[in-house]
Amino acid sequence: MKKVFSHENRMIVFNMKNLLQAAGIETVVVNEFAAGGVGELPTFDTWPELWLEDESRLAEAEAILREVQDNQNRQAWFCRRCGEQNDAAFQICWNCGRACE
Repeated sequence: MKKVFSHENRMIVFNMKNLLQAAGIETVVVNEFAAGGVGELPTFDTWPELWLEDESRLAEAEAILREVQDNQNRQAWFCRRCGEQNDAAFQICWNCGRACE
């Protein structure tokens, strides 16, 4: 197994897990409940971690995670069909379903 992602917010870790799982890449979350150890353990050691089960898929998993992280820096976009503003994380309009162009 190989660690591919860690973040202080467990919801973000589980979102990344879901994205990898949708691509058929199996992962395991480690330290899911370690936050209670803060003070006794170094802070970074209590962050939830995402570990890849099949290391042969490491490059593919890293590419997916990198794309998601790169998309965080993108700007919101407006749908050409309905004019609704969509967050950069959306690939399709949440309102009408049209793909981002």
